[in-house]
Amino acid sequence: MFRLFWADESGLPADDRGLAYGDGLFETIRMVEQKGVLLSRHLERMVRDAGRLGIEVSRRDLANVCVQAAQRFAGRFRGEGWILKLTLTRGSGGRGYRPAPGMEPNLLVSASPLPPMPDIAGEAVDFSKVPLSVNPVLAGIKSLNRIEQVLAAAELGPSLFEVIMADHGGNLVEGTRTNLLLRQSDGWVTPPASSLAVAGVLRQWVLERLRQQGERVSERPVAVDDVLGPDCHGLFLLNSVLGFVPVRTIAGHDLPVDGGLATIFNPLETLE
Repeated sequence: MFRLFWADESGLPADDRGLAYGDGLFETIRMVEQKGVLLSRHLERMVRDAGRLGIEVSRRDLANVCVQAAQRFAGRFRGEGWILKLTLTRGSGGRGYRPAPGMEPNLLVSASPLPPMPDIAGEAVDFSKVPLSVNPVLAGIKSLNRIEQVLAAAELGPSLFEVIMADHGGNLVEGTRTNLLLRQSDGWVTPPASSLAVAGVLRQWVLERLRQQGERVSERPVAVDDVLGPDCHGLFLLNSVLGFVPVRTIAGHDLPVDGGLATIFNPLETLE
C-alpha cells in the first residue's frame, strides 16, 4: 500500500525521498472525462518500473486511485480532456541516501488542463546541445531524475516545439518529452528501448500496431544522417498526451511530412 496525497489539498512531506533525492517515478495520463488513454499500460509500467527501483506497489491500488481521481477532477475540465499525474516515491525518511527497510511509499495525485495540441501539419524542432546519459540500470524508467531534460527544455524558444537529445556517441535518442519514430523507404526505425531515458507507452503501442499490420520495424541507433539524409520519409515524435507529431523542420532543414500515421492510429481509441 502507499500513503495517498492529493495535490489540491497538500503536498508531499518535507522529508519525502522523491523531493530529496529524486527517489521515485511518475506517470502522466491523458484523460477524457473519466477514462484514460492507454491507462492499463501506464499502470503496468509504473508497477514494473517501481519494482525495478525496489518500490512495491499494487496495480489494483493504483487503479482504484485513478477511479477516485477521475471522479474528483473530471468535472473541473472541459473540452478535449485533462492530465492526471501520479508521482510515486519511496516514502519519507531521514537524512542519507540509503533507504530504510520496509518504507511505505508516498503517492501524490494531481490534475492539470490538457496542453495545446501540436499542429497536424508538422512542427519545428532542433537538436539539443545537452547530451543525454542513460544508465543501463535505469533505462526506460520515467524516474523523477529529469535534470538533463530540464536543461534541454530551456533551449526551447517560441518557434520550437521540441529539441532532440543525442547520446555521447552522437546518436539521436529522444526529445525532452517525446520518443522518436523515423520512416524510411524500407520501413520504420526507432532507437532501442535500452538506449532510452523514457520508454513511452505510446511508442510501444504503435510499434506493436505497425508490426501487426505487416510493417517492417527496426530498433537500432538513429544517426543525424538518417534524419537529414535522402532516405528520410518522415520523422514523428511520440507522446501519449500529445499523440503523433510530424516534424516539419529540424535545425532549419525541411523534412517530408507524412500525416498517415496520425490517421491510422488514434490514441483516443485506447480510452479505458
